[in-house]
Amino acid sequence: MRKGIATAVIAAAAALVALLAYGVASQRTDTSIEDAVATGDRVDAPEETLPLLGGNGEGSLADYRGQVVVLNFWASWCPPCIDELPLLERTQRRIESRGATVLGVNYKDIPEDALEFVRRFRLSYPNLRDRDGEYAEDFAAVGFPETFVVDRRGRIAAVRRGPVDRRWLARTLPPLLGGPL
Repeated sequence: MRKGIATAVIAAAAALVALLAYGVASQRTDTSIEDAVATGDRVDAPEETLPLLGGNGEGSLADYRGQVVVLNFWASWCPPCIDELPLLERTQRRIESRGATVLGVNYKDIPEDALEFVRRFRLSYPNLRDRDGEYAEDFAAVGFPETFVVDRRGRIAAVRRGPVDRRWLARTLPPLLGGPL
């Protein structure tokens, strides 16, 4: 009897592993945004109204039409996200007088945890909450942090899957801002 139960458990576990492997293998990363940017095309950035992080009210990328926006998806449970927050704050200070802003989108996070980092790093740029991750899905975001630079017409001009660095920002933003950072 025990041998039969053990065999059934092993068979069920093998079936579960096979199903999981199939699911992972069948998932393809959506690269349509990167493909468009790589060929010089710009696609309209998705716009959705989201709650403000730590405040009353809502906000949207649409609120920043006419500005260059460094749209950064981040979470407090993501060490690389936290590591880039000081650089994003310095970038905000450099670009805000030039008709541009950093806009954070906090992904599937506990608001109090996210607000702790906003306070710790004295972030002056606005942050929205993507409670269920649907907005990140609109950008085909699969890993965090992810950053999208949106031009003044609301189109995606650059994509960074993974942490941004000073060189990437210095190469990406000047053409949109009309001069060096």
